[in-house]
Amino acid sequence: MKIRGRGWCFGDDIDTDQIYPGKYLPLTDKTEMAKHAMEGAEGGMDFIKGVKPHAVIIAGKNFGCGSSREHATVAIKGIGIDIVIARSFARIFRRNAVNTGLAIIEMDEPTRIKNNDDIEVDIITGKITNYSRNEVYNGHPVSPLEMDIMQAGGLLEYLKKMC
Repeated sequence: MKIRGRGWCFGDDIDTDQIYPGKYLPLTDKTEMAKHAMEGAEGGMDFIKGVKPHAVIIAGKNFGCGSSREHATVAIKGIGIDIVIARSFARIFRRNAVNTGLAIIEMDEPTRIKNNDDIEVDIITGKITNYSRNEVYNGHPVSPLEMDIMQAGGLLEYLKKMC
């Protein structure tokens, strides 16, 4: 399965309050939640104004650190992001991403990708192609079980198929 889109770059230690600020926690409508994805991060307002569906978030280490709120992955998916590439993910964010069906992949040097680069990710093999720079990188795909859950659309959909 391949995912292609334009890159939006963020730094290290982007926490869940930056991904989805706590003041919006009372919102339950996914469309409304999506309007605030990445709002608290540096460059977040430019992201909100300019992001197009099927974009790719690129980040450094420890993406999604902080609280265990699932809202962060729901907001990212809601805005039309299909995948997040990061050097590493906070453990709870990783679990929430898999559970909500948000594709993730780790990459050793995500800083090689720049804003607006045209990226294609093969989430099965971990191959990341940067068409803008004519480069190919090796990412680290998730486990086969995590892949099955993400491809099903999240944990609930996966469990429905299993029953």
